[in-house]
Amino acid sequence: MKKTNCLKSFQLRTIGVAVATAMFMTACASPPPAIPAPTEQMAVSRATVNAASSAGASEFAPVQLKSAMDKMDTAERAMGAKNYDLARKMAEQAQVDAQLAATAARAGKAQKAADALQESDRVLRKELERSTNK
Repeated sequence: MKKTNCLKSFQLRTIGVAVATAMFMTACASPPPAIPAPTEQMAVSRATVNAASSAGASEFAPVQLKSAMDKMDTAERAMGAKNYDLARKMAEQAQVDAQLAATAARAGKAQKAADALQESDRVLRKELERSTNK
């Protein structure tokens, strides 16, 4: 009778180890958690690209604006393909490029205004000299 109990105990332990091993292997083989779609990042990046375009980046920073638009297109395609990691990265890069383009556009506009003021000042001085010399 002892042999039967020993055999049953051995079989139960063997089955237990096999079940634990199978559970461990199943847990290790499960896919990684799904990456959520970066819908918020996409919206923020789109808005930033649009704002840069509206700020005059096509005139003052066309290279940076094109880069932002190209990266945004890549992010859109990645979203469609459900490659959310790439979509997030490209949207973030597009946002940074668009911010750079908008800043360059503002700087370009400010420089243009400063040049116009200097030209106006030069013309006024010239007129003042002419009227004083009469």
